[in-house]
Order: sequence, then structure tokens, then C-alpha cells
Amino acid sequence: MPIDRMVDLSSRQLRRFPLHVCSFRELVKLYLSDNNLHQLPPELEQLQNLQILALDFNNFKVLPLVVCTLKQLCILYLGNNKLCDLPQELSLLQNLKTLWLESNCLSHLPEVVCELSLLKTLHAGSNALHTLPAGLRCLQELRTIWLSGNLLADFPPVLLHMPFLEVIDVDRNAIRSFPSLAHLPGLKLIIYDHNPCRNAPKVAKGVRRVGRWAEETPEPRKRSELGREEETDANIIWPSPTNT
Repeated sequence: MPIDRMVDLSSRQLRRFPLHVCSFRELVKLYLSDNNLHQLPPELEQLQNLQILALDFNNFKVLPLVVCTLKQLCILYLGNNKLCDLPQELSLLQNLKTLWLESNCLSHLPEVVCELSLLKTLHAGSNALHTLPAGLRCLQELRTIWLSGNLLADFPPVLLHMPFLEVIDVDRNAIRSFPSLAHLPGLKLIIYDHNPCRNAPKVAKGVRRVGRWAEETPEPRKRSELGREEETDANIIWPSPTNT
């Protein structure tokens, strides 16, 4: 068992998951980023203490159901795969706080995401989303939502009913007009650049805007920095993974 309860098998050109890892029952962090995996063995269910699982930059077309048995997961990286949907069993991950879905094949945000009641950060950029489900407003712990690089023609109406949101990123979409966001008391940052919009969204005093006609345009933090912050929020020490 690794002393730090972490195994990093990123960038190993793996085509199969090494079964001996499942013997590390106290494992907390498992990084499998940047491999050639498309399935996982049922033995993975033995890792019931796992809190961070990185499956990004692989070849998953379907999320293996065994992932949904890891009920202590706080952070799940699924970016840069070939996912078109998520299984209903994902709702079993009721401790999940951060979900990365960027750069997949999602034409819609799966409804099951709306059942992750403790979700704090959702990364769904670089997909093919046209809208968001109304049930998203039930996620009252959600603070940041990243939707850059999708196919949104309108600002998602559901976000107007989420006063607890702090960061909204709709950069690089097809939004032509923005409603007022001044009524959102929790909002701290709205990123709306690279849209064919005719107006800047109205915001309350002190809210930063990044886009056309904004008074100031601070650079968004890099994804690596955001990842470190999110893992700190989950009370887990960041182990400097290769591809997150």
C-alpha cells in the first residue's frame, strides 16, 4: 500500500487496468489519465475509500458502472473521452463535489447530474450542449459552472434561478443576447467572451465581467489552478497529477 494512499498511472499507455491495484483497499487517490482505457474491471469496487478518480484522456464511450459503486468519490475526472451520456447509477455518488465532463460528445447535459446534491463545481465545456436541464436549479451547493465551447444559442434560463452561483462561464458559444444577471446575489464572475452578443450582461456592483464591453477583463485562472483549489475544497492534498 502506498504511504500516501495514492497511485498515479497516468501516461503509461495502458490498455487494461492493472488488477493488483485493487488490493490497495485504503487507496484514496487513483490517477489513470492519458491512457488507452475503454473499460474497467468489476474488482475496482473493492476501492471503497477512493475519493479522487481521474479517467480523463482515455477512450471511454460509456462510463463503467463500477465507478458508480465508489460512494466516497468527491472528485471525478471524465474529460477528453467519448461519452455521449451518463448512466443513471451516477446518482449513487452522493459525495461528489467536482465533476469534469469537458471535451466529450455530450449533446445534452444528462439529467442524472441534477441528482448530485453536493456538487459544487461542474465542468462541461467543449461539448455540443444546446441547453441545460431545468432540474439543475436543485443543485443548491453548485457554485461554479463552466460551459465554454458549446452550442448555446441562448443564455440557459435555469441559471437565472440559481442565486447561489458564483462563477458562470459561457465563453465561446453562440449567445446573441444576454438577460440581466443583476438579481443573482452570489455572482462574482461572468465570462461571456467570444459570443456574437449585442449586449453585455447587466450585473450587480462588484461582479467581474469578461467579454465585450466589460469594464475590466481579468484573465481566467488556468484549469490546473482551479483543480488544485477544488481538491483543497474536498479536504484532500493535491498530488500533482500529470493531466488534470
